[in-house]
This record gives sequence, structure tokens and C-alpha cells, in this order.
Amino acid sequence: MCGIAGIYQLNDTGPVDPHRIKVMCDSIAHRGPDGEGIWTGPGIGLGHRRLSIIDISGGAQPMTSTDGRLSLVFNGEIYNFAAVRGLLEALGHRFNTSSDTEVILHGWRQWGADCVSQFDGMFSFAIYDRRDQSLFLCRDRFGVKPLYYAVLEEGALIFGSELKALLAHPGLHRTLNPHAVDAYLAFGYVPDHLCILAGVEKLPAGHALMVQRGRPLPKPSPYWDISFDRRASGSEEVYREGLLDHLRVAVKSRMVADVPLGAFLSGGVDSSAIVALMAEHSGQKVKTCSIGFNVAGLDETGFAAEVASRFQTDHRSLTVNPHDFGLIDVLADHFDEPFGDASALPTYRVCQLARQRVKVALSGDGVDEALAGYRRYRLHANEDRVRAMLPRMIRRPLFGALGRIYPKADWAPQYLRAKTTFQGLTQDSAESYAMAVGVTSHAQRHRLYTPEFARSLQGHRAEACYIDLIRNAPATDPLSAVQYADLKLWLPGDILTKLDRMSMAVGLEAREPLLDHRLVQYAAEIPAEMRLRGGEGKYIFKQAMSGHLPDHILYRRKMGFVTPIGSWFRGPLADEARRFVGNAAIAHAGMFMPDMLHKFTEDHIAGRADHGRLLWLLMMLDRSLAKIFSL
Repeated sequence: MCGIAGIYQLNDTGPVDPHRIKVMCDSIAHRGPDGEGIWTGPGIGLGHRRLSIIDISGGAQPMTSTDGRLSLVFNGEIYNFAAVRGLLEALGHRFNTSSDTEVILHGWRQWGADCVSQFDGMFSFAIYDRRDQSLFLCRDRFGVKPLYYAVLEEGALIFGSELKALLAHPGLHRTLNPHAVDAYLAFGYVPDHLCILAGVEKLPAGHALMVQRGRPLPKPSPYWDISFDRRASGSEEVYREGLLDHLRVAVKSRMVADVPLGAFLSGGVDSSAIVALMAEHSGQKVKTCSIGFNVAGLDETGFAAEVASRFQTDHRSLTVNPHDFGLIDVLADHFDEPFGDASALPTYRVCQLARQRVKVALSGDGVDEALAGYRRYRLHANEDRVRAMLPRMIRRPLFGALGRIYPKADWAPQYLRAKTTFQGLTQDSAESYAMAVGVTSHAQRHRLYTPEFARSLQGHRAEACYIDLIRNAPATDPLSAVQYADLKLWLPGDILTKLDRMSMAVGLEAREPLLDHRLVQYAAEIPAEMRLRGGEGKYIFKQAMSGHLPDHILYRRKMGFVTPIGSWFRGPLADEARRFVGNAAIAHAGMFMPDMLHKFTEDHIAGRADHGRLLWLLMMLDRSLAKIFSL
């Protein structure tokens, strides 16, 4: 796990200043505290910060082939590097190190851009080929590892693992992208097809970019995609055993490391399954850690302790409280772009806790998207059944009227807000789901926007990206279509961004066994009724783990990694919310109406509405923009 950065001259071979590469790499030194390296050639410069995990003594980067033709910087891990190396050796390749980095170099020499199809892992990398003066950028299938890039006016392409690496280059223009602001407030994160700064791009998950000097910059091209339009055949027992086999392989492959390794353990079914399979494979105690809250309804440490006891892990836990709000500036600094998922705070704390004892930690992320674990899938499926029974010409007036007369109940928990369901039933499946996954509605956002900022959006609606993905998904049923959209948007934009930035902030490598691409594709081919059955999400996953975990762990109510930010803003952080609204830079930047910011804040504190998540979004936006534009 590392950080990479580079500069590539698009039209000439003029020298690249190595000091500039160093400054870019220094900005992401937290990603690789174990070492650094810089390499420059005609019109190219590559930089690397290293977190040593595999072949600690021999995997230094940038790595150049023995003949000087290829130079590589690489962030991530290739889990099957030993198998790929064996294949390459059989084809006549000879290796000088035991690192997965060198496997990428030889893979490129053997297969060119098709080498990525051989790799099972999480990665972003850049290869410069001196023979044709080309630069190849690539990102893993699900977007576990990030990669930003931009083209400067001076004719150079710059790239880096985080936005701050690009911000360290004086040639980067800092112009706010209003579409990204709207998407951020809609979803709580900036999706990968946007960036908070206009002109900066994120290489999409499962895509590569081949750049050749003197030629126009092409668009990234996909090399892999998940497909829900194929269906496996077999009994429930076949699916259960097949899934368990894939789970075992995925976990075992991610336990390869030359440094101490452990796992996050929340006490939920996903992380508990990971720990169970690690204990099955490991010859020693698994090191586990968990985070709890001083709010009984959100605290899972008791369940985590039970699982830890069952598998005799070396377990530690920590409680997060409102005083941790002081980390907001730390979060803003590491995310660069505004990031509004408040669970980033406990994620940072659990990564800190893990890093005290291990350098690699396995996470349970990804299975909710792949096997329909979120509650919203069940609700959406219920809505779709109503849509199938009633044509839209009946649904729209009927449920539209109910939505208007039903109390807004903004103060109530989400599951009591029938108004949302009524509104969703007036729409088609894609429109309804896009609204359901949002933090704020289009109407709510525009209550906040100044007329000038609203005009700058030019009719853009953040929800359109979800609607388009659902309607065009490679899927044969509505459940699969929305799962596909979540895997393409929510997973890389929120879940994986959160884990990457928070783990890298403390020099910890986080691995996601449940995002093994063969496992996810197998899950996508399991019939929808085996993923979601009788209101039970991840049905077949829980069946597969039934011999490893007790039923009260497998089937207890899903709590999620939720920070009680709403109650904090009504209690110990109420004054902080008021101070923010009075001093927020965004209130004076022409984007938001100051009187509406005050109204949303006071309505929340008084209990008239639940705007806790919106207040957190606005605070993170304020802190992030202050950092970006003051650098």
C-alpha cells in the first residue's frame, strides 16, 4: 500500500523537475511512511511513497526494468502475484525480487495493457514505456485504490493517489465544480465521475488510460465490469457451498503479508464472517479491534466481544464520543474533497486502534452491495411489487396525494417516514431509488442555494447519474439493477473512499476480501430471490456462514457503522452548530442563503426537523473548501 504521483509531458520530452515530483509525493507521505523514491526521464517523472508489506527489502519503487525500457509506480497489492509470476517464469521471464511490483512490469512486457486481466488485487499504477513514449494508468476493478489526474495548460498530465498530490503542483487551477457540490449534498460524497475541482478527473474503477506523446488525450477505457444478466443454475445447497468456497479463497488470499495482520470486528455478520474464516485458516490468534459509541442503540461492542471470544481472538475495543468531533479538520485534510459520511470518524479511530498492533487489517466491506444486505433493497423491492400491481396513471395521483397530506415527520426515524415511500411510488423504479439513496432532495438543496449558484448548475440534477445506471444496468431484474448502481457509485465514492483515506491516514493497509471480483461475479449470478428472500438480505451469505456463526449474530438487526451525529448536534454539539453557521465561509461564498442555513440549524436543535446529516455535510464542505482554496 503506497502513494504515487507523476508528471508526463504530453507534447515534448522536456525535463521534469524532480523536486516538483518530491513535493507532490511529500503531500501524501502518510500513505507511505516507510520510504520514498523518484525517477525522471525525458518528459516523464514518477514518484512513490512506500508502505512496506511484501518483499520489504526488495520492492522499492519507482521500479525500472533491467533494460531500462519500463518504469513503474504502483499503489496496492496483487494478491495472486505468486501464481502470475509462475506463469511468467514458464514463459521465460526472470525475476530479481520477490515483489508483486516486478510481476506487473513483466506482465506488461508479456501482455501489454491486457496484463490487468491477470491481476487479482486492489491497485492503481502507472507504467511508462520508453519504446513508444507512452504512459499507461490503471485502476482496480472496484476502485479500492484511487487515482486522480488533470491536464495543465502547460501541456503536462499530472496524476496522484490523492487530490492533494495534484494541489501541490502550482500549475493546477482551483475552480469549484458546482455539479460536484450538488452531487455531494445529494449523496454525501463526490461520485467518481466528478471532482470538486473543475478539470480534475478520477480514473473510473475497472478502467485504464493509455496516453501517447503527441496524440490527443483519449477517454479512459473499461477492461472489466460486473454483470447481473447471467444466471447460475442449481439448488440452494449448491449456491451455499459455492459461495463459501469463494469466501474461503478470498480471505486466504488476502492474508499474505510479511508484516503483522489483523481484522476489523464490528460484531455484524460481515466482519464476523471474515474473522471466522481467518481463524479457520490461521495457525495463530487473529488480532481484532472494534469501535463502540456511548449511545446504546448504536453500540455493537458487546456482539464484537462475543465473536472475539468464540474465535479466541486477541481483541481490543474503543468508544467514540462527541469529543471526537474535534477530528473534523483531520478528516477534511485527508479526504481533500468534501466527504459527508460521518462514520468516517469512527473508521479513523478503528484504524488508529488497529495500527497500534498490525500493519494490515481485513475489512468486511462490499458484501452488502454484492448480496443485497442493505435495508433499502427490501423497501425498494416492496415498492416494486406495488408498482407491478398499479399502473403509473393510478399511482401518481393516489400516492402523490398521500404524500402531500401525510405529516412530513422530519423528526422521526427514517423507517417511520411513510411520506418518502408515498413520494417514491409516484415515480418509476430508477427515480425512486435515486431519491431513496440521497441525503437531501433536489428541492431541499435548492432551498439552500442562492439564485446565482442555482443558475450555475444549468439544470443539472445529481440524481441523474443513479437513474441512468439503473435504467441501463446489465441486469434482468430490478433488485440487480439497483445493486449494480450501488457497486458503481456508492461503493467507490463512499465506502471505499472512506476506508482508503482513513486507513492511509495512519499508515494502515486495509483489505476487502468480500470484494474479490470472482466472488462478486459469482454472487451476481445467484438468483435474486437467493440474495433477498422473505425480507432477509444476504440470505444465501448467511446460509453459507450458518455453520460458523450463531443465528443471533447472523440474523440480528443490522445496525451499521452509524455515528449519532444528529443527537450530538441537539446536545453537546449544539453550540458548535450555531458557531459554524455564524462563521461558515460557505455562507459568504455566494452558494448558500445565510438565513436558510440558520433556519435548518435552529429547526434541528429545537427538534422540529432532523437535519443532523445535512449540518455535518455543510461543515465538511466548509472545512474542505477552506483547505483547498487556502493552500
